[in-house]
Amino acid sequence: MVAGLGLTACSSLITPYRPEVVQGNFVSREQAQALRLGMPRQAVRDILGTPLVTSVFHGDRWDYAFTIRRQGAEPQLRRFSVFFKNDTLVQLDGDPLPSEAEFAAKIDTRTAAKKLPELKASEADLAQFPAKPTASVAPVLAPSKPATYPPLEVLAR
Repeated sequence: MVAGLGLTACSSLITPYRPEVVQGNFVSREQAQALRLGMPRQAVRDILGTPLVTSVFHGDRWDYAFTIRRQGAEPQLRRFSVFFKNDTLVQLDGDPLPSEAEFAAKIDTRTAAKKLPELKASEADLAQFPAKPTASVAPVLAPSKPATYPPLEVLAR
């Protein structure tokens, strides 16, 4: 009974690692602003990438969905759809989109760096350490005459 209580207490203290799960295509505000009504499908694909969802029943609609789940953070879900008629873009619909900088700032979970101490040493501090001897470099002597090498190929006579 004591062992069971001990294991139960430990399980509440230890949280398992949960990997970050990213699915779909992130569409930024800048990408959506680059779209223009009347654009061909290929131009939309060049800007947004391949859609996550295409339906046989809705061939004129592409859906871009993006989810990210991180440990210790609220999951994010974004949806964005584009509609075509005769292979030209006619409508955009979806959630409000963040800019790339806003998205990067929101997913950045690193802690702010602490202020580093200023590094400086006085002449007295530096005098405590002996100076390293500099190696004298021997002068490179140029050969008095150029080297001659045997021919690479035998000359035909």
